[in-house]
Amino acid sequence: MTASGPPPDHDPGSAAEPGPQPPMPDFDVPDFDPRRTRRAVRAGVARTALVTLLALLALVLVATAGSAWVQKRGDRDDRMRNVLGAALQVANPGYHVQAGEVEAAPLSLSLRTDVRPLRAVGGFSAGPAFADRSDVVTQDFFGRVGATPLGQGTDTPLTYALYDVGTGNQPKDAMRQVLARLPADMNALAVVEFARPMTGDQLASFARRYGGCPETVVYESRPRSTPITWRLGAQAGPPGRPGGGRCADSPPETLRNLREWVGMLREHDEPNLRRFGLDLARLRGAAGAGRAYAYVEPGSRISTLRELIEDPLVTTVRVADVAFDLSRHE
Repeated sequence: MTASGPPPDHDPGSAAEPGPQPPMPDFDVPDFDPRRTRRAVRAGVARTALVTLLALLALVLVATAGSAWVQKRGDRDDRMRNVLGAALQVANPGYHVQAGEVEAAPLSLSLRTDVRPLRAVGGFSAGPAFADRSDVVTQDFFGRVGATPLGQGTDTPLTYALYDVGTGNQPKDAMRQVLARLPADMNALAVVEFARPMTGDQLASFARRYGGCPETVVYESRPRSTPITWRLGAQAGPPGRPGGGRCADSPPETLRNLREWVGMLREHDEPNLRRFGLDLARLRGAAGAGRAYAYVEPGSRISTLRELIEDPLVTTVRVADVAFDLSRHE
């Protein structure tokens, strides 16, 4: 028989009972003030809006500056000016094209251009009323050109004269009659077409004999279409050119410049060239051959053209524009 003792009154392993707790502090809660609450909310909203606006402004500035840097990375802007500015000139030989600055937008580059139709030296050509204009050539972020300046409205008297190279239109007999009706001391813008194409040195020698200025040379026979040409530089006044030397001596340099430009073109330029109506294979063929089929004479007197048209090396001389030099008729 097992004896059982009384249940234990105390468990020595149990935790001690907590003692008395300190009283809770007495917080002084202010009364609700609707005015102060509204002011605090407005101040918070204003701070949040200001911080957000500054962040967005900084993001836009960084994106714009970064995009401009990306757009102009390396020599991209210079190459745009060199390639597209010259392409606009080659595609529009009836005009003088002056390429300006390249401006960057977040998703594009724009090349500013000044364009004016070529006129006889001494003619009047200034301002929008005479077809002078400023425009831009724009390429997107991926380097593709959009709409080109001038569009399809590129016909000038000189353009038509260049269309006729190689067609047999306006032969010598007809043009002799035209020249005979014009005053001998009148200036003329004319296209001189050769019976056989010339090298650069041959053209320079020919121009020296007549005191001519072949500043635009035709390097392709493409009847009834715009031929490949290269323009060394426009100049008003007596024969000569900036930088010294006579204008008649320029054809070899003109050909070198054309070849240098064509040499910098790449296959990825083909889509942009086609936007200007140009073809890379044609450009390379014309530059490689280097034969001058005709040239543009910007300011010879009619008396000189009467002599020039009788040269057996000349097929014809097409007069595109005439003008008096008023400084000689005061």
